[in-house]
Parts: sequence; C-alpha cells; structure tokens
Amino acid sequence: MCGIAGVIHRGQAVGVGQEMTAMLQSLKHRGPDSTGFAVYGLTKSDEYVMRLKLAEAEDFDTDYNIRDKIRERQALVDNHLAELGAETVEVEQPTPYAFRYRLRFSGDTKQLASDLEQIDGGEVLSFGRSLELIKDLGDATVVSQQYGLGDFKGTHGIGHTRMATESDVDIRSAHPYWAYPYNDISVVHNGQITNYWIMRREMERLGHRFMSNCDSELLAVYTANNLEQGATLEDSLKASIKEIDGVFTYIVATNKELGMAKDTMAAKPMVLYESDEIVALASEEVAIRAIVPREIDTSDPYDEEVRVWQR
Repeated sequence: MCGIAGVIHRGQAVGVGQEMTAMLQSLKHRGPDSTGFAVYGLTKSDEYVMRLKLAEAEDFDTDYNIRDKIRERQALVDNHLAELGAETVEVEQPTPYAFRYRLRFSGDTKQLASDLEQIDGGEVLSFGRSLELIKDLGDATVVSQQYGLGDFKGTHGIGHTRMATESDVDIRSAHPYWAYPYNDISVVHNGQITNYWIMRREMERLGHRFMSNCDSELLAVYTANNLEQGATLEDSLKASIKEIDGVFTYIVATNKELGMAKDTMAAKPMVLYESDEIVALASEEVAIRAIVPREIDTSDPYDEEVRVWQR
C-alpha cells in the first residue's frame, strides 16, 4: 500500500512545496518507508536545474570512507560538466549525498545525464527547466525539512509515500521517477504491474535505462518512450491502459500539465477535487482536505479514466 498525490494551480505560483508536504504527511499511514516530491517551479528560459545523488543514505552505515568518496565523485561531476560546456551557476548540498545544480547548457542533455551516471554512485534524479525531484527515506515532514521544500514556490507537483513491496527500501527505489531523458517529466504510481519484465525488456531493447527494479519506474520509462515517438501525454496515458497489465493508478506531470490514469479494474483508489483555480488528487480525501480546508465535493475517477489538466 502506497499513497500518491498531486496538485496543479491554474495561472499562479504558490507555496507548492508546503502543499505537497501537507498532502503527503496526511498519507503517511499508507507508506512510512520513504517520501518523494516532484515540484515544478517558475520556468527559467536560460537555466536548467539538476538534482542528483552521489551515494545512498545507507552507505554512511557501511562505508567508513564514503564522505571522501563523495567529494571525489563531486569533483568528477564538476569536471564532466566543464568538459561538456556546461556553466555551473550555483551548487547546493542539502544532504551529504544529494546535490542541486543550476546550470546553463546548450548541448545534449541526455548525453550529459548519461555521462554523469557513469560516475560510481551517481544518479541524476531530475533535469529540467522547472522540475525538481526530491526523494529520501522518512516521512514527508522529515524529507521536506531536509531539503528546504517549505520555501519552494511553483505551479504544481506530485508526490508519493512508499511502503516497499517489490523492491528495496532505498532512495533508488523511492518515487517519483524522472522520465529520463525527457526534461521536466515525472511519474508516481500506486499498484503492481504484472507484465513488468516483459515491458522492461522491450524498453531496454529500445535503448532506455533503468536505475532500479521497482515496477513503477517502468511507467516513467514507458512515458518517455511514447513522448519521444511524438505522442501527447493524453495519448500515452490512454495507451498504457491497453499495453500495461496489472492493478494501477498513476499520475504524470510535465512542465505544463498534470495527468492521471486508472487501469481497467480501478482497484487502486483515487479521489479528485477540481475548481476554477486548483485541481488536487490523492489516494485519500484526507490529503486534499489538508490543503483545501473547507467543505468540498470530490469524485472518484472511474475504471480506464484518463484526465489531463493544464496549469
């Protein structure tokens, strides 16, 4: 059992970091192992934001030299960026193993991410103009405080509280997933995909990479593949219902859109609230009421329903 949530504001930037923290904390009972956020800030026309990690949290319990290794890995990151022609505007290190880079770069972003992930322990969590993907062990309040999400302003976001069922309890297996190599696309999912290995082998045959054995990552890779082929987000969501087997509800965000899909059995819960100013959806209504503290009417999306909203 996991919890997922999303919110999008139409035409305005708000404290979406605080909103997502409140929503996910209210779903803590659905998944205490890890929490993740994909939040979308104001688009910067000449800059990218890259979130990456250079170790796992548990490495600090097993490797006495991990701090030295992280310093060496960061030096390699900086060298790679310089060699590829990227200008580093700012670097932040919210935890000993996680980094936030602001970059100016006009080259191939897929190649940049691929090169950085050749570094031992390196994983690019997100890359884009507005997307920032943060995930770590602990509940929403703990992770939000670690990464300073209380001050994050933006238009929309999605998030996930995880109870591990199909893979390990580590940051690599936590949601959301970035739809590598597509900038600004992220996915959260609740359910189980039963044709995971068949679909994964097909995606790998097409040249896509996987960083975990979590079935939810497949939805991010699948979305990236469809968009790479020219599909719209709505097209991709509809196709997933026919091509992916299992019981699932999932949410996808792009820099301008928020979308959701439910499988044919609609066994995994989703509650939706929509007004002229805001759309909020979550596994339980309590998460929506955490940010809309008034009497509201909600609805439950039906089986095979696909919805897409614009910011």
